[in-house]
Amino acid sequence: MEITDGIKKFFLIGVGAAAETAEKSGEILDKLVEKGELTVAQGKELNKELKHTLKESEEKAKAKVSADDIASRVKDMSEEDLEKLKAAIADAEKKDE
Repeated sequence: MEITDGIKKFFLIGVGAAAETAEKSGEILDKLVEKGELTVAQGKELNKELKHTLKESEEKAKAKVSADDIASRVKDMSEEDLEKLKAAIADAEKKDE
């Protein structure tokens, strides 16, 4: 279970970083609107674009974690760990059916 925990932590770090970025960008937008450098409408449009970009980044991060990170970790696994992973995958597949 160490591998799945590591992958989960790696994924959560990415999601946390993305959420922090979205929060900070929202704060910056609010400050710009407050200063009058952006109109409210421009701020709302920019915020939509940032959220869309953030969503795309999260999707790319998920795909990268599941392809690159897992492949490199599997190469270094012992036979015992590989068997545990195979069993976990089989259990997950049964739950999806």
